[in-house]
This record gives sequence, C-alpha cells and structure tokens, in this order.
Amino acid sequence: MIGILSGVYTLHFVRDSCNILGMLKRWIIKRLEKSIRRNPAVALLGARQVGKTTLSKFVAKDIKSIYLDLETPRDIAMLKDPEEFLGENSDKLIILDEIQRAPDLFMVLRGVIDNNRRQGRNAAQFLLLGSASMDLLRQSSESLAGRISYVEMNGINVLEIDAEKQNIKTLWLRGGFPRSYLSQDDEMAMEWLEDLIRTYLERDVPQMGFDISAQTLRRLWTMLAHLQGETINASKLATNLEVRRGNINDYIDILKGLLLVRRVEPWYENVKKRLLKSPRYYVRDSGILHRLLGISDYDTLLSNPILGKSWEGFVIENIHSVLPRLAETYFYSTAAGAEIDLVIKMPNREIWTVEIKHGVAPKLGKHYSQICDDVGATHKFVVYGGDDEFPIGNNVRMISLPKIMKKLIAAQS
Repeated sequence: MIGILSGVYTLHFVRDSCNILGMLKRWIIKRLEKSIRRNPAVALLGARQVGKTTLSKFVAKDIKSIYLDLETPRDIAMLKDPEEFLGENSDKLIILDEIQRAPDLFMVLRGVIDNNRRQGRNAAQFLLLGSASMDLLRQSSESLAGRISYVEMNGINVLEIDAEKQNIKTLWLRGGFPRSYLSQDDEMAMEWLEDLIRTYLERDVPQMGFDISAQTLRRLWTMLAHLQGETINASKLATNLEVRRGNINDYIDILKGLLLVRRVEPWYENVKKRLLKSPRYYVRDSGILHRLLGISDYDTLLSNPILGKSWEGFVIENIHSVLPRLAETYFYSTAAGAEIDLVIKMPNREIWTVEIKHGVAPKLGKHYSQICDDVGATHKFVVYGGDDEFPIGNNVRMISLPKIMKKLIAAQS
C-alpha cells in the first residue's frame, strides 16, 4: 500500500508476521526519481532487505515498467535470450533486482542503451538493484561507463519515522532494516536480525565466490562491533582469528562491499600536527551491531560499555543517509588525543564539524574550537541526546540528530 502525506512520499510496509501496517517516509525517492529522469541506467545500491524492491516498485507504479528478480528461476528464464527480451521491451523502465547475480548482462545492457539512444530515448531505461556494491560497481563501471548513475539507499533514518523520542530509541536499538524496526517487539526484531546475519554469512558470501568460513567471518564481524568507531590492529585481529594478517583487510572488504561496514578515513588537509592515519570502522546498522554483541533491549544497551560508540555510529549513519552525493566525510584525531568524530566536506567547500555525545548535558574538550579552526570549519555542531538546538559559545551549536539532518538537507536546496 502506497500513499502521499502532506507532500512527502510515504511507503507502507506490512509486517508479515502480525499483519500490522507501518508507515515510513523514504525521502530518498526524490533523489532516485531525479536520477532516473536524467540517466539511461541507474543503480540503486543498498544492503539486502533495506527496502530497495519496495522503493523501485513505487517509483515505477505510474510508468510502463517490468520488474525481474534475478534470484527467481521464472524471471531468469525470461532472460534466456536477453537481447531479444530487452529489445522487445525497450519502451519500458526495466527493473533488474540482484543484478550482481547476472554479470554477463552488463554488456547486453550497454548495447540496448546505445540502441535506444540512437532512437532518441536517453533516460529511464534501466533501474538496477544490487546488494553487493563492490561487484556491482566493478562490473557496471567496466561495461556502462558514461551510461549509469549510482544512488545509495540506507536503512530507515530518524526523519522517516515519527521522531518521538521513544521511536528514535526503538530505531537505534533495532536498526534501520524495515522488518526489524517494524517488528512486534524487540525479541522478534533480534530474531529477524539473526536470520539476516546468517543469510549473509551462509549464503551471500559463498555465492560471491569467497573462500571464508561463516564462523570466521562472524567472529571478525563481532570483533569489529566491539571496536565500533575505533582504528583497528590488523595483526592482533589476525592472531585472534588464526589467519594471515593480509586476510583481515580482505575480509573487511567483503563486509564493506556488502554495505554492512563503513570505513571512515582520517582528515589530512591543512593541518601541521601529527594525525592518526588509520581509518575507523563502523558496523553500519545499529540493530546488527547490537545483535552481534548480544544486546537485546534498550535497558541492556544503556548499561553496556558500547553505548557511546553505538550512538556515535547511529548518528554517523543517519547523517550519511542525507548527505549530498559528492560530500566527503572524515574523522579528525591527533596523536595527542584531540579529535572530532565527523568532518564533512560539502560539495560547495563548506566544512561541517560534528562532535557526537550521547548525554543530554555533554561537555566538550577545551581544545574543540581550536580543532575546528584547524580544519577550517564553517559550521560547528555537537549532536547530543536532547531535543533542542542552542549556542554554546565560539560559534558552536548543540543540536539534536533530527535537526542537524534537516539542516544538511536544507543546505542542498
């Protein structure tokens, strides 16, 4: 069921287990529609079960379109002769789900796109859905260079729900996968997340051709959860896993390519100080983070040492979900311990610094303003656990997560 509320597109998800209707506002649809109107092919990237299929069907509901799931035998059979099938349907938007399962299609798509262009159709030919970004980006960039644009779809963010404090707590605990967030209770959410984790480890990774046991990759994923938002010691991780050091980066790249782990690089510009040069890693979905760590409810989260880093990762992922495509993000950290959790370089060259604190009355380090000056900050914020926005001196503003996200969206207008 799909509707529009107060000019904002909304998607309705039915919870299969209890037949309860939930309503989520997926603002990214405008970005996706704009990209489809401008490009012959668009790749919608997002983790498995994040809502790509529902979003694509909503986009296509008022135009001539065909949806094919490349994990379904019936739909695969329809593409037995892909050139003939795609040519016969060249007047439609063709949606190909799990496109990374059919790498041989990319060269065929190239020919169809070029033929359609010669006939004057320059946009809205293909919408490709993928849940393994590294394969999809490599395959499409080799075959569809100059013909394809990319849109990344994150999990549900705090602007896509009724942003009451209790709902934000639920979203933080359960994460941004629609079926987890909309579960009847926390127990059902964690059971669904456990099934999702096992699907990735026992099915998706082997199907991608990687030779790594599910148990080893889960142990590494759990270690990264314990190290949320920290730099890592690859040698130590390798010793604990009893693998070669070089394997660690390869294994992390698998999780990163499946859009399950985010890598944030250190800031390096215009600073004459000794900066940390190793990246930080975050388990992207807070629900998966909590499931890996055995955190099953909000009270347990509040008493867990991971609390601050969990909130930090939740904020960072929400902010990334609304950033303009060409924005760049970093963290700032010196050898002496001075740091900023997130530095955003906007496409217009503005620099936004974001320090992240879970409490409602957080205290900043005495050198925070100087650090902001070091990176040339034009906007200085502290995202905290409260609801308001107010200045705290030196052009720094204390602000809630929903409010800074709205500011980032407004800055793109």
